[in-house]
Amino acid sequence: MQAVTDNTTELILNRTWRPALSITGADGLPVIANAGNVLRANTTVKISLRLPPTCDAVRASAALKELLEQTPPYGARVRFVPDWAAAGWHAPEMPPWLEQAIDEASRHYFNNPAVYMGEGGTIPFMGMLGAKFPEAQFLITGVLGPHSNAHGPNEFLHIPAVKKLTCCITELIARHYEQGKT
Repeated sequence: MQAVTDNTTELILNRTWRPALSITGADGLPVIANAGNVLRANTTVKISLRLPPTCDAVRASAALKELLEQTPPYGARVRFVPDWAAAGWHAPEMPPWLEQAIDEASRHYFNNPAVYMGEGGTIPFMGMLGAKFPEAQFLITGVLGPHSNAHGPNEFLHIPAVKKLTCCITELIARHYEQGKT
């Protein structure tokens, strides 16, 4: 396997602002040992569509249903039943003091400037928080390390990095408190 492109900008756009369709499960397919060149009575697949952060999830689900059901090939019957749709979230611009505080904390504890990364956009919980508190600033962070796999069997925390990150967050909370006093 290899990435679809070597262009870093395109890879970031694919991961954050472009939709991505994945098949997450399938029923009705025989195991390879029993597979033959025959027609199956039915096949069911479960798909997941990661959406750009500002895309209306309900409208996207309706459009996907129409697209999949409108003209299936060879007289097949296709039925799309969405089980849920979740809107994404696009973080508002940070005020200059917060951007500076994040960078200073990163330099202080990691000896490097802060680095930002968009990660998909369909994080329903953040969309709900953003709608409830539209003026709030959120700092969403996490720790991964070499050979880690978030949400997988080898998920782990790199303790030295967690300690540094905890110090950064503590410093940012203190800076936020000071900002509120002015």
